[in-house]
Amino acid sequence: MSSPRVRFAPAPTGFLHVGSARTALYNWLFARHHGGEMVLRVEDTDAALKTQEYVDAIVEPLRWLGLDWDAGPYFQSERRDRHSEAIEQLVAGGAAYFCDLTRAEIEQRCEAGGLPAGYHGWSRDREVADGPGVVVRFRCPDDGTTVVDDIVRGRVSFPNEPLEDFVIRRGDGSPTFHLANAVDDHDMGITHVIRGEDLLNTTPRVQLIWQALGFGEVPAYAHLPLLVNAKRQKLSKRRDDVALDDYRRRGYLPEAMVNYLALLGWGPPDEVEIRPLDEIVELFDLDAVKPAPAFFDPARLDHINSAYIKALPPEQFAQRAEPFLTGSGAAWPADRYDPDMVRVLAGDIQQRIVNLDEVAGWIDWILRPDVAYDEKAWTKAVVKGRAAAQVLEAVEARLAADDFSSAERLEAIVMGVGDELTESLGVRVRSQPPVRVALTGTGAGLPLWEPMRLLGKEETLARLRKAMSRL
Repeated sequence: MSSPRVRFAPAPTGFLHVGSARTALYNWLFARHHGGEMVLRVEDTDAALKTQEYVDAIVEPLRWLGLDWDAGPYFQSERRDRHSEAIEQLVAGGAAYFCDLTRAEIEQRCEAGGLPAGYHGWSRDREVADGPGVVVRFRCPDDGTTVVDDIVRGRVSFPNEPLEDFVIRRGDGSPTFHLANAVDDHDMGITHVIRGEDLLNTTPRVQLIWQALGFGEVPAYAHLPLLVNAKRQKLSKRRDDVALDDYRRRGYLPEAMVNYLALLGWGPPDEVEIRPLDEIVELFDLDAVKPAPAFFDPARLDHINSAYIKALPPEQFAQRAEPFLTGSGAAWPADRYDPDMVRVLAGDIQQRIVNLDEVAGWIDWILRPDVAYDEKAWTKAVVKGRAAAQVLEAVEARLAADDFSSAERLEAIVMGVGDELTESLGVRVRSQPPVRVALTGTGAGLPLWEPMRLLGKEETLARLRKAMSRL
């Protein structure tokens, strides 16, 4: 195969759908695997949508995923003159014509003639003059078939007879999706069109325009399987989590998301799912993409994301977690955050989380200037805990003499108090639960000793004294 040129061409919708992100990834993987190029094109035939906000909603998520492009972004709204030129060519050659019928007039003609709903070619021979509100329609063949040779779905034949003469220029003079796609794919040298299955039924119209313009051989098409939810329904923004940026804000790693998106319709021949991107590039090709709908499984994404989080070195983990622990959304003073603390505790935290936005829940008791007690934990460990008051008093006294330089020594002090009280009272006394609740406010969390050292001597003693006072 000669070097392919593919294009990712989303419409500006205000956010990037996970399905569109998968399409972008497959275009990128195919181009990189074959040493080709990827073009970024924004399908903003409605020029009102060409705002920086809409553009950023496409570009920034792609950059977050680590997907680059070799040309663009190009905007269809900036190619209006070229589209108009192609429309004029089609009209002059008899492949398209003007139509001034309104939607109401079309419905009236259908009703009067007892015809099914739709346009039935009434303006083909009416010699309508161009003017305000007049559209241009493409003259579809009355018989025969249009064949789409699809890399994923094989040969798909579409009868021409049911196709109505569709609009290629709106009444305001703007081109429609089909016309702009055909012209731009030709002019930009696109060799492969890789897009979602929901666009398969538009392909005959694009190919008919392509042929009428004398563009020669059509690009190769690959229509990717739909993404569906657990009920096998097409993913919808009304009922599913589909905005890619939402996953970024919740702390999914981009490399994990890329790995997962690659598996939605394609699988490596060795069935090893979690692997570096360069290996995915090496193994990926369109002929291995399956046509069946792909289940977007949040649990599977969580598994992959947690695996990537666990594999991060401590320094990288601290860097990745920092945006979720700082800034205006943090529930503690900025001066209490210390990245070294996250680095030191990384190993314990990484084993317990799925997303980076969960990091705060494991260490917020260190960062908050005061303790918020969980009443159930307080009652169980302190109020009802055997000899809890004696435990807190003895631990506070012995820690006052320690320099807090060793987590192992802190553990020995606290656990030693429990052992001594067990021996003197003749019943088992657990010293860790009341100390944990006194320091953290909860009855569960990370292993206590290293966080306790990081909390520091002064604050540890203050919290123990507060608990004794409250008790």
